[in-house]
Amino acid sequence: MARIKRLLLWVWKILTTPAATLSLAFLTLGGFVGGVIFWGAFNTALELTNTEEFCVSCHEMRANVYEELTRTVHFSNRSGVRASCPDCHVPHEWTDKIARKMQASKEVWGKIFGTINTREKFLDHRLELAKHEWARLKANDSLECRNCHSSAAMDLSKQTQRAAEIHTRYLLPGKATCIDCHKGIAHELPNMQPGWKLPPELEGETLPSASAIDDLKR
Repeated sequence: MARIKRLLLWVWKILTTPAATLSLAFLTLGGFVGGVIFWGAFNTALELTNTEEFCVSCHEMRANVYEELTRTVHFSNRSGVRASCPDCHVPHEWTDKIARKMQASKEVWGKIFGTINTREKFLDHRLELAKHEWARLKANDSLECRNCHSSAAMDLSKQTQRAAEIHTRYLLPGKATCIDCHKGIAHELPNMQPGWKLPPELEGETLPSASAIDDLKR
Protein backbone atom coordinates (compact mmCIF):
# COMPACT_ATOMS: atom_id res chain seq x y z
CA MET A 1 0.00 0.00 0.00
CA ALA A 2 2.88 2.36 0.85
CA ARG A 3 4.53 1.57 -2.51
CA ILE A 4 1.35 2.45 -4.43
CA LYS A 5 1.06 5.67 -2.47
CA ARG A 6 4.68 6.64 -3.29
CA LEU A 7 4.04 5.84 -6.99
CA LEU A 8 0.94 8.04 -7.07
CA LEU A 9 2.80 10.89 -5.38
CA TRP A 10 5.62 10.58 -7.93
CA VAL A 11 3.18 10.68 -10.86
CA TRP A 12 1.41 13.68 -9.36
CA LYS A 13 4.74 15.49 -8.91
CA ILE A 14 5.67 14.86 -12.55
CA LEU A 15 2.29 16.14 -13.77
CA THR A 16 2.35 19.27 -11.65
CA THR A 17 6.01 20.25 -12.16
CA PRO A 18 6.29 23.08 -14.73
CA ALA A 19 8.20 22.15 -17.88
CA ALA A 20 11.57 23.91 -17.94
CA THR A 21 12.96 22.47 -21.18
CA LEU A 22 9.93 22.11 -23.47
CA SER A 23 9.17 24.90 -25.90
CA LEU A 24 5.80 26.60 -26.22
CA ALA A 25 5.53 25.26 -29.78
CA PHE A 26 6.04 21.69 -28.55
CA LEU A 27 3.42 22.09 -25.82
CA THR A 28 0.98 23.61 -28.32
CA LEU A 29 1.56 20.80 -30.82
CA GLY A 30 1.26 18.22 -28.07
CA GLY A 31 -2.01 19.75 -26.90
CA PHE A 32 -3.35 19.75 -30.47
CA VAL A 33 -2.41 16.10 -31.06
CA GLY A 34 -3.86 15.13 -27.69
CA GLY A 35 -7.08 16.98 -28.54
CA VAL A 36 -7.36 15.18 -31.89
CA ILE A 37 -6.83 11.80 -30.22
CA PHE A 38 -9.40 12.61 -27.53
CA TRP A 39 -11.95 13.85 -30.08
CA GLY A 40 -11.46 10.78 -32.25
CA ALA A 41 -11.83 8.44 -29.28
CA PHE A 42 -14.93 10.31 -28.09
CA ASN A 43 -16.66 10.12 -31.49
CA THR A 44 -15.70 6.47 -31.91
CA ALA A 45 -17.25 5.63 -28.54
CA LEU A 46 -20.30 7.72 -29.43
CA GLU A 47 -20.84 5.85 -32.69
CA LEU A 48 -20.38 2.48 -30.99
CA THR A 49 -23.25 3.33 -28.64
CA ASN A 50 -25.28 4.39 -31.66
CA THR A 51 -25.55 0.96 -33.28
CA GLU A 52 -28.33 -1.59 -33.23
CA GLU A 53 -25.90 -4.19 -31.87
CA PHE A 54 -25.27 -1.99 -28.84
CA CYS A 55 -28.98 -1.32 -28.31
CA VAL A 56 -30.00 -4.99 -28.35
CA SER A 57 -27.04 -6.11 -26.23
CA CYS A 58 -29.35 -5.57 -23.24
CA HIS A 59 -31.85 -8.34 -22.56
CA GLU A 60 -34.52 -5.72 -21.87
CA MET A 61 -34.33 -4.50 -25.47
CA ARG A 62 -33.58 -7.75 -27.29
CA ALA A 63 -36.41 -9.77 -25.74
CA ASN A 64 -38.99 -6.99 -25.87
CA VAL A 65 -39.12 -4.12 -28.33
CA TYR A 66 -36.49 -5.49 -30.76
CA GLU A 67 -38.37 -8.75 -31.12
CA GLU A 68 -41.51 -6.74 -31.89
CA LEU A 69 -39.63 -4.67 -34.47
CA THR A 70 -38.63 -7.80 -36.41
CA ARG A 71 -42.30 -8.43 -37.17
CA THR A 72 -42.93 -5.03 -38.78
CA VAL A 73 -42.45 -3.47 -42.21
CA HIS A 74 -39.66 -1.30 -40.84
CA PHE A 75 -37.57 -4.45 -40.36
CA SER A 76 -38.44 -6.53 -43.44
CA ASN A 77 -40.07 -5.22 -46.63
CA ARG A 78 -40.02 -5.50 -50.43
CA SER A 79 -37.42 -2.74 -50.88
CA GLY A 80 -34.91 -4.15 -48.39
CA VAL A 81 -34.49 -0.78 -46.66
CA ARG A 82 -34.49 -1.41 -42.91
CA ALA A 83 -34.73 1.06 -40.05
CA SER A 84 -32.55 0.26 -37.03
CA CYS A 85 -33.02 1.38 -33.43
CA PRO A 86 -30.88 4.56 -33.71
CA ASP A 87 -32.66 5.61 -36.92
CA CYS A 88 -35.88 6.14 -34.97
CA HIS A 89 -34.65 6.97 -31.49
CA VAL A 90 -31.48 9.02 -31.99
CA PRO A 91 -31.37 12.35 -33.91
CA HIS A 92 -28.93 12.50 -36.82
CA GLU A 93 -27.57 16.00 -36.14
CA TRP A 94 -24.56 15.96 -33.79
CA THR A 95 -25.80 18.50 -31.25
CA ASP A 96 -29.24 16.90 -31.03
CA LYS A 97 -27.58 13.48 -30.78
CA ILE A 98 -25.47 14.57 -27.80
CA ALA A 99 -28.55 15.97 -26.06
CA ARG A 100 -30.39 12.69 -26.66
CA LYS A 101 -27.45 10.68 -25.30
CA MET A 102 -27.43 12.79 -22.14
CA GLN A 103 -31.16 12.24 -21.77
CA ALA A 104 -30.78 8.49 -22.36
CA SER A 105 -28.13 8.24 -19.65
CA LYS A 106 -30.96 8.49 -17.13
CA GLU A 107 -32.51 5.38 -18.67
CA VAL A 108 -29.44 3.38 -17.60
CA TRP A 109 -30.96 3.58 -14.11
CA GLY A 110 -33.60 1.07 -15.16
CA LYS A 111 -30.91 -1.30 -16.38
CA ILE A 112 -28.69 -1.07 -13.30
CA PHE A 113 -31.48 -1.49 -10.76
CA GLY A 114 -33.56 -4.02 -12.71
CA THR A 115 -36.64 -1.84 -13.10
CA ILE A 116 -37.58 -3.53 -16.40
CA ASN A 117 -35.35 -6.62 -16.44
CA THR A 118 -38.27 -9.01 -17.08
CA ARG A 119 -41.07 -9.00 -19.64
CA GLU A 120 -43.64 -8.57 -16.88
CA LYS A 121 -41.84 -5.55 -15.39
CA PHE A 122 -41.40 -4.08 -18.85
CA LEU A 123 -45.11 -4.34 -19.60
CA ASP A 124 -45.92 -2.73 -16.23
CA HIS A 125 -43.83 0.33 -17.18
CA ARG A 126 -44.58 0.25 -20.88
CA LEU A 127 -47.17 3.02 -21.01
CA GLU A 128 -44.95 5.37 -18.99
CA LEU A 129 -41.92 4.65 -21.21
CA ALA A 130 -43.99 5.05 -24.39
CA LYS A 131 -45.41 8.38 -23.25
CA HIS A 132 -41.90 9.74 -22.71
CA GLU A 133 -40.88 8.77 -26.24
CA TRP A 134 -44.11 10.03 -27.81
CA ALA A 135 -43.67 13.37 -26.05
CA ARG A 136 -40.09 13.63 -27.32
CA LEU A 137 -41.15 12.95 -30.92
CA LYS A 138 -44.10 15.31 -30.59
CA ALA A 139 -41.78 18.08 -29.35
CA ASN A 140 -39.35 17.72 -32.27
CA ASP A 141 -42.11 17.34 -34.89
CA SER A 142 -41.29 13.66 -35.48
CA LEU A 143 -37.77 14.56 -36.59
CA GLU A 144 -36.51 10.97 -36.80
CA CYS A 145 -39.54 9.97 -38.91
CA ARG A 146 -38.96 12.86 -41.30
CA ASN A 147 -35.33 11.85 -41.83
CA CYS A 148 -36.73 9.12 -44.09
CA HIS A 149 -40.34 10.14 -44.75
CA SER A 150 -40.85 13.51 -46.43
CA SER A 151 -44.40 14.83 -46.60
CA ALA A 152 -43.38 16.92 -49.61
CA ALA A 153 -42.41 13.74 -51.47
CA MET A 154 -45.61 11.83 -50.67
CA ASP A 155 -47.58 10.66 -53.68
CA LEU A 156 -51.07 10.81 -52.20
CA SER A 157 -52.58 9.10 -55.23
CA LYS A 158 -50.74 5.89 -54.28
CA GLN A 159 -52.05 5.93 -50.72
CA THR A 160 -55.36 4.52 -49.54
CA GLN A 161 -58.19 7.04 -49.54
CA ARG A 162 -58.24 7.10 -45.74
CA ALA A 163 -54.48 7.70 -45.44
CA ALA A 164 -54.47 10.35 -48.15
CA GLU A 165 -57.44 12.11 -46.55
CA ILE A 166 -55.83 12.20 -43.11
CA HIS A 167 -52.44 13.31 -44.45
CA THR A 168 -54.05 16.07 -46.49
CA ARG A 169 -56.27 17.31 -43.70
CA TYR A 170 -53.82 17.09 -40.78
CA LEU A 171 -50.19 16.37 -41.75
CA LEU A 172 -49.63 18.71 -44.69
CA PRO A 173 -51.08 21.82 -42.95
CA GLY A 174 -49.04 21.03 -39.83
CA LYS A 175 -52.06 20.34 -37.61
CA ALA A 176 -50.57 16.98 -36.62
CA THR A 177 -47.24 15.21 -36.77
CA CYS A 178 -46.32 11.62 -37.59
CA ILE A 179 -46.33 10.32 -34.01
CA ASP A 180 -49.87 11.56 -33.42
CA CYS A 181 -51.22 8.71 -35.57
CA HIS A 182 -48.38 6.22 -35.95
CA LYS A 183 -47.68 5.31 -32.33
CA GLY A 184 -47.72 1.57 -32.95
CA ILE A 185 -45.81 1.57 -36.24
CA ALA A 186 -42.73 -0.35 -35.03
CA HIS A 187 -43.67 -1.73 -31.60
CA GLU A 188 -46.77 -3.06 -29.92
CA LEU A 189 -48.91 -0.46 -28.21
CA PRO A 190 -49.19 -0.47 -24.41
CA ASN A 191 -52.53 -0.94 -22.69
CA MET A 192 -54.18 2.43 -23.33
CA GLN A 193 -57.70 1.79 -22.09
CA PRO A 194 -60.07 3.50 -22.53
CA GLY A 195 -58.10 4.47 -25.63
CA TRP A 196 -58.65 7.40 -27.93
CA LYS A 197 -60.96 8.33 -30.79
CA LEU A 198 -60.39 9.77 -34.23
CA PRO A 199 -62.01 13.08 -35.10
CA PRO A 200 -65.71 12.45 -35.88
CA GLU A 201 -65.33 13.41 -39.55
CA LEU A 202 -62.73 10.66 -40.02
CA GLU A 203 -64.74 7.85 -38.42
CA GLY A 204 -66.73 5.36 -40.47
CA GLU A 205 -66.22 4.16 -44.02
CA THR A 206 -67.32 7.28 -45.89
CA LEU A 207 -64.80 10.09 -45.67
CA PRO A 208 -65.22 13.70 -46.80
CA SER A 209 -63.58 14.52 -50.11
CA ALA A 210 -60.39 16.58 -50.08
CA SER A 211 -59.48 19.14 -52.70
CA ALA A 212 -55.93 17.81 -53.00
CA ILE A 213 -57.21 14.28 -53.68
CA ASP A 214 -59.70 15.63 -56.24
CA ASP A 215 -56.90 17.50 -58.01
CA LEU A 216 -54.79 14.36 -58.20
CA LYS A 217 -57.71 12.36 -59.58
CA ARG A 218 -58.36 15.01 -62.24
